[in-house]
Amino acid sequence: MPIKLKLATAAALLALTLSGCSDRTAGLPDFTELVEKNAPAVVNISTTVKEGSAGQSGGQSFAPFPDGSSLGDLFKHFFGMPDQDDGEGEGEGSLGSGFILDREGYILTNQHVIADADQIVVRLPDRRELLATIVGQDPSSDIALLKVDAGDLPTVKVGNADKLRVGEWVLAIGTPFGFDHSVTAGIVSAKGRGIPNDSNQTYVPFIQSDVAINPGNSGGPLLNMRGEVVGINAQIYTESGGYMGLSFAIPINMAMDVVSQIKKHGHVSRGFLGVQVQDVDRDLAEAFGLDRPVGALVVEVLAESPAERGGMLPGDVVLEVNGKALSDANSLPMHVGQIMPGEEVRVTVARDRTFITLKFKLAETPDSARAPLLMDEDSQALPARAPSHPSGHAPLPRRG
Repeated sequence: MPIKLKLATAAALLALTLSGCSDRTAGLPDFTELVEKNAPAVVNISTTVKEGSAGQSGGQSFAPFPDGSSLGDLFKHFFGMPDQDDGEGEGEGSLGSGFILDREGYILTNQHVIADADQIVVRLPDRRELLATIVGQDPSSDIALLKVDAGDLPTVKVGNADKLRVGEWVLAIGTPFGFDHSVTAGIVSAKGRGIPNDSNQTYVPFIQSDVAINPGNSGGPLLNMRGEVVGINAQIYTESGGYMGLSFAIPINMAMDVVSQIKKHGHVSRGFLGVQVQDVDRDLAEAFGLDRPVGALVVEVLAESPAERGGMLPGDVVLEVNGKALSDANSLPMHVGQIMPGEEVRVTVARDRTFITLKFKLAETPDSARAPLLMDEDSQALPARAPSHPSGHAPLPRRG
């Protein structure tokens, strides 16, 4: 083959290769405009807790390094942290993220970021530091609404988490380990996810993603490619204490419902059915005449509850609530908790290999049935660290 022909062929192949690379590169998302538009509305939240206060703040310590280490000493100096062995003054604080909802100064974050805080300081991207007050908080959903006294603030645009699709690109902005406005991206891995053996946010249908989230990201926004907030980064599932590819965010629709109730009533109300449930396995599904393991098996009906008054029995398998199918036991409190007390619900159950529909008027969730905000060993509320994942956990019944 003549040399000129060889060169022409090589050039053509190179052009095709470069064209293919260019096409692939062009297909990747560009986050720059999205970040530039939303980063100004993302804030750093730090708290202090007085020595001797009951409980510890649920946020991440300012210093994510061991005491006595050079990096730990550097972080203490940088953040102005007092030594903790003098037994006086303010205790160790927490560090998290949040975002500005409107120009009135309302800020949304996780409840565990500000839990037990005596003072909350919000640092804006322009380095201004403002004292924040707690408007309201809801441990059951891990949502807290704060307010700062400032005007003309940048704000985020609230989206619709229901429109999220699995596989869609999402992006997080936050303060992992104190590094302000760190940006990470990934895809939606699943929706409506319950976290195994986590009795804390049983009402939350988490958005699972593979966005890199670490201690300090808690309370920061999860954004779609339209620049809308679709979730609040809240938890990771880890065996190492750090990111392992499993991140969980609270859907913004649920968070905004909590915000609305806090503003109107000062607290959050949820419907209560009054049952303890567990998952249906393959053997149980066959015994109940189901073609696959779905729904929530009722293991206990609480006395004088709506469930008892409406005729639900232990051994019933709840399959639908107001026409919405339940995939597992986690789904029941998620569905019931989104319905206001006093409303009537239609529940389809499997009983004695037949299907029946029951009607219930939901009650208010009693304080004794509200899930406490205590992380179990398998999952963690960010920015707290989780120990290694132990083996042999038994399934826990879910409340509904």
